[in-house]
Amino acid sequence: MADGDGLGEAASAAVSPPAPAPGLSPPLGWRERLRAGLAGTGASLWFVAGLGLLYALRVPLRLCENLAAVTVFLNSLTPKFYVALTGTSSLISGLIFIFEWWYFHKHGTSFIEQVSVSHLRPLMGGTEGSISEPGSPSSSRESETSRQNLSECKVWRNPLNLFRGAEYRRYTWVTGKEPLTYYDMNLSAQDHQTFFTCDTDFLRPSDTVMQKAWRERNPPARIKAAYQALELNNDCATAYVLLAEEEATTIVDAERLFKQALKAGETIYRRSQQCQHQSPQHEAQLRRDTNVLVYIKRRLAMCARKLGRIREAVKIMRDLMKEFPPLTMLNIHENLLESLLELQAYADVQAVLAKYDDISLPKSAAICYTAALLKTRTVSDKFSPETASRRGLSTAEINAVEAIHRAVEFNPHVPKYLLEMKSLILPPEHILKRGDSEAIAYAFFHLQHWKRIEGALNLLQCTWEGTFRMIPYPLEKGHLFYPYPSCTETADRELLPPFHHVSVYPKKELPFFIHFTAGLCSSTAMIALLTHQFPEIMGVFAKAF
Repeated sequence: MADGDGLGEAASAAVSPPAPAPGLSPPLGWRERLRAGLAGTGASLWFVAGLGLLYALRVPLRLCENLAAVTVFLNSLTPKFYVALTGTSSLISGLIFIFEWWYFHKHGTSFIEQVSVSHLRPLMGGTEGSISEPGSPSSSRESETSRQNLSECKVWRNPLNLFRGAEYRRYTWVTGKEPLTYYDMNLSAQDHQTFFTCDTDFLRPSDTVMQKAWRERNPPARIKAAYQALELNNDCATAYVLLAEEEATTIVDAERLFKQALKAGETIYRRSQQCQHQSPQHEAQLRRDTNVLVYIKRRLAMCARKLGRIREAVKIMRDLMKEFPPLTMLNIHENLLESLLELQAYADVQAVLAKYDDISLPKSAAICYTAALLKTRTVSDKFSPETASRRGLSTAEINAVEAIHRAVEFNPHVPKYLLEMKSLILPPEHILKRGDSEAIAYAFFHLQHWKRIEGALNLLQCTWEGTFRMIPYPLEKGHLFYPYPSCTETADRELLPPFHHVSVYPKKELPFFIHFTAGLCSSTAMIALLTHQFPEIMGVFAKAF
């Protein structure tokens, strides 16, 4: 369950009558006990009644004569019949096994188990209460969970995405590998069109050219269009943005172009503020110019951070968050957290977490793992597994371990990157929350902060796998958060380059019926082979049994 649900249940428990202890049921009345007893003995009564009916009808049905005839028929069968019988059984069980395997990989469950629970269990006396009505609370929880899963599978812009020209393209020059997928770059093109264009672009020729530039797939064509826009208007801020992102080969060059974009963007923004109330088109233009200005300032802060001017970067980010508080969707606080951790300003980091690690706001790996890092920092330098097993965990250590468990449940892929059990790659421009792409983006920037704190990675290594023992079975169920969404693997494979081995969670265990059908297929195939090779001997065994 999500954190918000946990607090909500605690609040409701404070004003509601005391609930029965976990694992205990409320006392039942005599009618309920009688109904439960009858339901439990119903199958046994039917079995005894069936035996009694067969015994009473043994003479009219001539059961003894029919049984003797069946025995004579079985004794007269030839070995060829047993070869055909075992071969057919092996073929049928093999087909069932193949179908079960395909159904499990497609739907994540066993077909036989699903049919048994859905159709056979009610016929055999199963409780109807297990099937939730459309308006029942359990049905409402399931629908709410499904909606949450859909929202958690939404792809988000990476708050710390790198520069295409100065970082991604340099990686391609050195390794010959493309770090960005077409799907990721297509999402970025859509973001650029959303942030940097509006319906009034036709009023300014330079904006019309840039509108076409953001739709171009070919990088040289986009850069050429940006220069064309600057020829039409030397104060075209979005043209400078495109050149800083894609043409600049160093962070210094990118920062120089962003400063030119800032100068032009501030002029356009002030002009839009003066005209915003004239028409809805002017309001849309102001929103676009606001997006451009915020984007430029944020990228300037990231340039300052990469060039070592961290306090300057922190100041720009704080000013942005104060000046444009509605733009929390951009997750500027995650940039601020990373810069504050670099300054080792842990008190300021805690202040930011106190504001954004809230039940009403979306969680992220940066939020959860930074909270775990701060709690780990207080105990990690003195933590020892041997000492902890001998004397037990202190209150501070328990809090640190619980924070790690919370972070690992939110995104279980991160620890392997922090512990360097998996190799890192350049993070994509978009991430999937709780997915492998988010884990890469977090570890790429925050691994150094974990290494800086003595013993933090040791405590993480000793405790992170214990999270999976706390998640209820099956693994798809949630404990502190909503159940882990099943769509992350597909989306991560679209976001991450093909040379990266995508981390998958949860590892689903094979259902019982797949093991059963596999064993049945193997045993019948073995019997068929023995019957074909030694028909006489197997015929003797069949008649004996």
